[in-house]
Amino acid sequence: MNGLRPMSNPPAAMIILGVTVAAYLFQMMNQLESIRLLALWPLDTPDQINFSGIGILETGFGIWQLFTYALLHGGIGHLFFNMFALYMFGLPIEQAWGSRRFVIYYVVCVVGAGIVQLITAAIAGGVYPTIGASGGVFGVLLAFGMMYPNQRILLLIPPVPIRAKYFVIGYGLLTLFFGVSGTMAGVAHFAHLGGMLFGLGMILYWGRRDYYRRR
Repeated sequence: MNGLRPMSNPPAAMIILGVTVAAYLFQMMNQLESIRLLALWPLDTPDQINFSGIGILETGFGIWQLFTYALLHGGIGHLFFNMFALYMFGLPIEQAWGSRRFVIYYVVCVVGAGIVQLITAAIAGGVYPTIGASGGVFGVLLAFGMMYPNQRILLLIPPVPIRAKYFVIGYGLLTLFFGVSGTMAGVAHFAHLGGMLFGLGMILYWGRRDYYRRR
């Protein structure tokens, strides 16, 4: 899985980035409708919710939301960091795997993160929407760390270089701590880990299948 493959022109990672940015602009112009229809709502969401300062909002879970929630973001900073990570780590992965496999992988990570978030919401209770491409990005980050473990990454805070494998492990453990401890409430920590978990499953599945094909 380390051999370089020809990419589509433009790369699929950049197409995903462009579609996500376009969706964010649409979200800014149609905030309520975007959240109502495209955000990921818990399975037991009532058909009508009375939100303070907004009024009664007709909403509920739809299967398409497992895909579309990743197109919405909570702000320009949220969008920037997700898309910057997709650009930095997604392009090398796509070059190694090819565009088709990369798109499949990204979508599986997004849907997997959404499934984990639905389970978490069912256990924790409460009715709130989930948005953001972080689940897919965490999966891409895992793939980069597994394929290029010794590649040095320059962190923004603190500005020090660190090997990709240590960055991925440390980031994953930190996210797990935040999720278990309830730190940074309002962030779907377990959904991020779900993206990593489903991504790991896809990598192991492909590795096993490719191994038997070679034999």
